Amino acid sequence: MNEQRQQPGTHQAPPVESLQGVVERLTYHSEESGYTVARLKAPRTSELITITGSFATIQAGQTLQLQGIWKDHPKFGAQFQVTQYRETKPATITGIEKYLGSGLIKGVGYVTAKRIVAHFGLETLDIIENQIERLVEVPGIAHKRVKLIQTAWGTQKAIKDVMLFLQSHGVSTTYAVKIYKQYGDESIATVTHNPYQLATDVYGIGFVTADAIARNLGIAPSSQFRYRAGILHVLGEASEDGHCFLPHDELIGQVVKRLDIEDHHPNPDSVEFLIHLMVQERELVKTETPIAGLEQFGYYAPPFFAAEYKLADQLQQILRQPLQVDAPRVQQWIERFIEKTGTPLSEQQCHAVEMAASQRVLILTGGPGCGKTFTTRTIVALWKAMGKSIALASPTGRAAQRLSEMTGQEAKTVHRLLEFDPKTMKFKRDVDNPIPAEAIVVDEASMLDLFLANSLMKAVSPDAQLLLVGDTDQLPSVGPGSVLQDLITSEQVPVVRLTQVFRQAQASHIIRNAHRINAGQFPQLEPVSNAPQSDCLWLGAPEPEHGVQAIRELMGDLIPQQGFDPASDVQVLCPMTRGEVGTRNLNMVLQQLVNPPSFNKSEIMRAGMTLRVGDRVIQKVNDYNREVFNGDLGMIAAVDVEEQEVVVQFGARSVSYDYADLNEITLAWAVTIHKSQGSEYPVVILPIYMQHYLMLSRNLIYTGLTRAKKL
Repeated sequence: MNEQRQQPGTHQAPPVESLQGVVERLTYHSEESGYTVARLKAPRTSELITITGSFATIQAGQTLQLQGIWKDHPKFGAQFQVTQYRETKPATITGIEKYLGSGLIKGVGYVTAKRIVAHFGLETLDIIENQIERLVEVPGIAHKRVKLIQTAWGTQKAIKDVMLFLQSHGVSTTYAVKIYKQYGDESIATVTHNPYQLATDVYGIGFVTADAIARNLGIAPSSQFRYRAGILHVLGEASEDGHCFLPHDELIGQVVKRLDIEDHHPNPDSVEFLIHLMVQERELVKTETPIAGLEQFGYYAPPFFAAEYKLADQLQQILRQPLQVDAPRVQQWIERFIEKTGTPLSEQQCHAVEMAASQRVLILTGGPGCGKTFTTRTIVALWKAMGKSIALASPTGRAAQRLSEMTGQEAKTVHRLLEFDPKTMKFKRDVDNPIPAEAIVVDEASMLDLFLANSLMKAVSPDAQLLLVGDTDQLPSVGPGSVLQDLITSEQVPVVRLTQVFRQAQASHIIRNAHRINAGQFPQLEPVSNAPQSDCLWLGAPEPEHGVQAIRELMGDLIPQQGFDPASDVQVLCPMTRGEVGTRNLNMVLQQLVNPPSFNKSEIMRAGMTLRVGDRVIQKVNDYNREVFNGDLGMIAAVDVEEQEVVVQFGARSVSYDYADLNEITLAWAVTIHKSQGSEYPVVILPIYMQHYLMLSRNLIYTGLTRAKKL
């Protein structure tokens, strides 16, 4: 076989050869691209053969018929580069055991596979295919397990054709699974008719991927499907930057740029015509009047326009409701509260408490150390004294927990306050079924995006009071809209801004430097040798690779010396995901340092990332069925290879993920500063380098710094 390989020094293309064998083990498999490096046991040779290529599905134990060419890798030697493959049934007892026990079938691990094969021998696969009910003959397998195996086996059969078709058109294995879940047996028909529908229906498949699939399927670049998807894609990209709409000229310009490819250059008039057509068909919404200062109309995707309009309308209704208050009694209560607690309130804080008593809606804002926490606690105490029923909420679970600790009263995430129903994918609390509270506090309100703010406002009873607390100098919400800042700018909602930094807060270098950064001044940083005299330290590491080593040293030396646990007290916050000091690389470095492999820790590799028991992870998207939301932090509690699931502990809740859904979570030893909003950590490490210069804004550094509580 090796004699037929291309000889060194020749320029002829190597011949295509055939190879058959059993996959012994996977060296590497990317769920995203399907790229695989595996070791194959071929007949008539004792040595394992390295194969490389793109595989829709591949597991140890599979018998494969391959076509490809031999390559000589400069480091790893001879490799068989696969161009085509098909799976054949294993023909030996050992092969069947490996195949069934590879994790391919949910509910069948290695031990179960051995029992099944011991009972049925070489007929095992035929039995599963045609008489699966006979599996109950195997000791330890009940009817419930048989049904689970039957479902998994049927899914694998059905999905293989779909996955092979999709992967041949540039779709990764992970996305192919999601497409199949979305469309089932209609997957191929849907993708063939309009692949751009994927960008709307399937999380993770955007316009770029759908466009590549469409080109492979021969759909013309001038297709209306493509133009419509491109317009919505541009508006979607704008929403990721916080915009809810785009002006006419900017929308057309960006669409033309996005749709421009080597063999097709869009005409702006054609784009404009289609935009007007989409407005007529109510796929877009055009503003009724030109945008002030631009003298041109704006265009919304319909959900954005509806949310913005309804949010403003509901807020106006609440603000119009009269509110009677006995101002002298409120003043007397404040005086007694100060006397009772022994803690004076500043003039600004007193004003905030008085306003909270007399206004339907109030925004309380200010930087760190200015007393937002104590003022909020005082307002809650006042409302309790007035006999009001109170609800407390925050956009994230960690922020809600802090709010609860601060007030001594239960606080929920906004999603739980609104009682999201996974069955209907809607909130139970709305205009017709408002939140049962006379006064509502929402902390970290700068994190409210347009849609969540709209849902919240709809659920606030018109005769209730609402306090929004937040720091507008932090990063705006991850989602579209800068709701808190826009409400302040509108001057339609009463606002109290706390600016006085209290004496005890002035002792903190973290707080002092946060205010310096906010004022455009360079922070006063102390060298690490000054620990523990300062809670804000600087460690010079001129290049990113030096920064990685510095973080290793901090985690292994300085931080434990200060009494902190690197595994539970420290959070590394990065401006971006990419680069040596980005989250991707640092997560691998920190995982090896803080939670290395161990014989008693199960693990799984997905998309080139290892997930191991004990790893800190973060939820990347809102998952309403599991009731976990973007930014929630958890710890991997279990990896069950046989059941093909990973269990993550989010606080007191255990949440299970099928392998196919693991792209919803990622390692969180290092996270982006954006993802850290609403959270606080005992110790924060901020690696700041010019390789992330595009993100190095003042409010980004300010937000990262103010996540630290102690160091």
